[in-house]
Amino acid sequence: MSFPKLQSIVLDTPDARGLAEFYRQLLGLTYRPGDEPPAASEPDVNGADWLVLVGDGGVRLAFQQEPKLKPTTWPDPEVPQQLHLDTTVPSVEELDRQHERALSLGATLRSDRSHDPEEPLRVYADPAGHTFCIFVAS
Repeated sequence: MSFPKLQSIVLDTPDARGLAEFYRQLLGLTYRPGDEPPAASEPDVNGADWLVLVGDGGVRLAFQQEPKLKPTTWPDPEVPQQLHLDTTVPSVEELDRQHERALSLGATLRSDRSHDPEEPLRVYADPAGHTFCIFVAS
């Protein structure tokens, strides 16, 4: 039996280039060839529609322009999160370091369980309102 292969996780956003840059810097990903930002004097044709970042192991995170996106309001249930990204770090010290990085890149803290002895974690919203977690992997 054969199965479809998961190729990309796609996030809708009102600013594809801006959100791609956020995740590129946060996760250390790189642009798929051809999706890099253009020179300052040139229009960003790809950034107005669809961009792809790639990482180790074939991970692909894509960004699709959607000007009418309604950001999640999680933990308030008015607009559910529907999908979120989980990322891990090896220690509480690294969790704290990445917390400062995420905030400096434009993330908003939504929940802080960094002192949880069993699974320290923080939940953030990215600049487009999608939620993502950074937690200490056991």
